Amino acid sequence: MDGPQKRLKVAVVMGGFSEEREISLLSGANVCEHLDSKIFEVFPIDIAQNSWECILDTKRYPIDKRDFSLQLSDKVVRFDVVFNAIHGSPGENGLLAAYFELLGIKQTASDHYSSAITFNKRDLLCIARELGIPTAKSQAIHYNNQEDYSTIIEQLKLPVFVKANRSGSSFGIEKIEVAKALPAAIKRVAEVDKEVLIEEALVGPEITIGVVRLHGKLEALPATLIETENVFFDYEAKYKGASREITPAPLPQAMIDTANKMAIKLHDYLGLQGVSRSEFILVDGVPHLLEINTTPGLTKKSLIPQQIAAHGSNLAALFEAMIHEALSH
Repeated sequence: MDGPQKRLKVAVVMGGFSEEREISLLSGANVCEHLDSKIFEVFPIDIAQNSWECILDTKRYPIDKRDFSLQLSDKVVRFDVVFNAIHGSPGENGLLAAYFELLGIKQTASDHYSSAITFNKRDLLCIARELGIPTAKSQAIHYNNQEDYSTIIEQLKLPVFVKANRSGSSFGIEKIEVAKALPAAIKRVAEVDKEVLIEEALVGPEITIGVVRLHGKLEALPATLIETENVFFDYEAKYKGASREITPAPLPQAMIDTANKMAIKLHDYLGLQGVSRSEFILVDGVPHLLEINTTPGLTKKSLIPQQIAAHGSNLAALFEAMIHEALSH
């Protein structure tokens, strides 16, 4: 008779270096809560700028960065797989993925190259346009406080969004209604990232669509309609209740089907892994891509958990599927 099956050792990494750190810690905690303890031995790991530590029973144990191992009092733990729940840097921009690739450790998020491309809004939008996916008209610049940016408005129609090219959770975004406000907005946004994207404001409903591989097949999860009284779906709207999120989105199915196909096409073409979340504005019913998140929020209030519930599945099944997909690569 076979003995008990050996549990997989899963390192759930969370935290990170960006403004999204606190949300990532909540995402990581929710992942740990939903991983089946009969199948997985779970190790929560807080990755901060100056320390990488595993938290077990309120005690903190340092991670050896040389091989990503954990020294406990009686043993050395080497992980079978990493669940990446870090939003922003270093979990979403490819840095952590590259580290794990060098060490030969499997992880649930996309590889370093795909992560870096999707985190770079300019590069992602260029690829989307090559695939025939509509986007807003935009112009990318590298900030130089000596430069005159007034000519940008001659090429783009107001209002425009000024965005940090490499940032998440709507940090480093401002909406500009008048031309004279543009230089100051660029200067402020450049404090987040010197690469700045100026993008025409699109008008229409905003939807977001999760894509994940379930039962070996890429699936688009039920779309969420975002309604907010803020200027746009910013950090406050995302995480502090200043928005209304409706899943499934009460919109014509033809529009949703078109957006679903785009989200799946992007996930597949870019070679993304785990779960991605694509955001669109529907302009006269036509989806226009805003961005893709490759380590989207997984807190109790996040959009992917809402979509998984509407799909008729549950987080335990999603997280288990993500782990097995990672191990299969």
